[in-house]
Amino acid sequence: MSGTPRYDEAAQARWVAEPPKRVPAPERKPFERDRARVVHAASFRRLAAKTQVVGPQSDDFVRNRLTHSLEVAQVARDLARALGTEPDLVETAALAHDLGHPPFGHNGERVLAEAAADCGGFEGNAQTLRLLTRLEAKTFGPDGRSAGLNLTRATLDACTKYPWPLSDADVPIGVHADGSPKVVRKFGVYDDDGPVFDWLRAGAPAMRQCFEAQVMDLADDIAYSVHDIEDGIVAGRIDLTALDTEVVWATVRDWYLPGIPDSRLQSALEALKEIATWPTASYDGSRRRQGALKNLTSDLIGRFCAAIQDATFRAGSGPFLRHQASAVVPLDTSVEMGVLKGIAAHYVMQADDRVRAMARQRELLAELVEVLVKTGPDHLEPAFAGDWADAADDAGRLRVVIDQVASLTDASALAWHARLLGPRA
Repeated sequence: MSGTPRYDEAAQARWVAEPPKRVPAPERKPFERDRARVVHAASFRRLAAKTQVVGPQSDDFVRNRLTHSLEVAQVARDLARALGTEPDLVETAALAHDLGHPPFGHNGERVLAEAAADCGGFEGNAQTLRLLTRLEAKTFGPDGRSAGLNLTRATLDACTKYPWPLSDADVPIGVHADGSPKVVRKFGVYDDDGPVFDWLRAGAPAMRQCFEAQVMDLADDIAYSVHDIEDGIVAGRIDLTALDTEVVWATVRDWYLPGIPDSRLQSALEALKEIATWPTASYDGSRRRQGALKNLTSDLIGRFCAAIQDATFRAGSGPFLRHQASAVVPLDTSVEMGVLKGIAAHYVMQADDRVRAMARQRELLAELVEVLVKTGPDHLEPAFAGDWADAADDAGRLRVVIDQVASLTDASALAWHARLLGPRA
């Protein structure tokens, strides 16, 4: 295969062999084709109407899952290039990393995990793999089953943030970036997707991310630690010149970095304040302040990426790809990112209006699953109605309902609930 000499034929292989294109097209590398397939996927477009931190309909400026994914992809591509790994591959993994998120983000994931207890659970990353290898219709195998987008082995591996099944997952602790508690065990594959998972992980060390997945994961962490601050400042909820550090430090420990002393957190904040673009006056929405805030965002991302690049290079000589290297995050960088996350968590995620809205979202989604289980294929979209007809038992049919509900956007979940159960009071 051409264009990616550091990745062997096994890394560039696809689950289902594909014939040559019938229509002549510009020559593209395998990983470039993977990227195009994700960008054109229906599940990628639906991210525009799915919650990131607050609902997409709440403000014209606020980030949604799609804009977040695009920003993560940009950070991931730059970080991959700096580290010497394949940018197209890492960018594709970043674009795909949130495809499996259900309506209402991690809050909705919690509901579906409880509802799916009798069919193998639910987890957003496992759902991403299911979308990429089954639910997104593009390629079909000799047996007539969908192979999803039929991405290369290396790309699917890079998309696998948690390379293990539910049975090997740890008990969750802490809180997600959107403020919901981590109650869902983190895993990357459902049991009935085991064959393709075993294929994509062939030769990989057990329960260890490939290097490209590590870069994607770090880009995600960097992006939301910085961008949540930016969103909170613009929304008028965060003022970096007037922080109540005592309560922020308590939030950092409760949510992200248990046991870390105030002095260490204060030192991290002081180091951040030394950045030339750290504000010395409150945000007022003026064009001057808008530009300054964008420059701060850029400087923070650059600071964290540079620290990771330097630490990774000092820890090993490469090659920095697949299962031959590990990305390294300095402790100081982890603490600085934890400080930013704690600021956003205290001033944005813990607001009373968000807590009340999240409770309503959980009730709505649970009711929607319940009614669809009872009514069978009567209300399912045609593709899922077909899956229902092919299911062998109740567990299989429940999985179909979970797949359907997970595919909905925030707005369509509300619309489906109103149509099937009537408007909420």
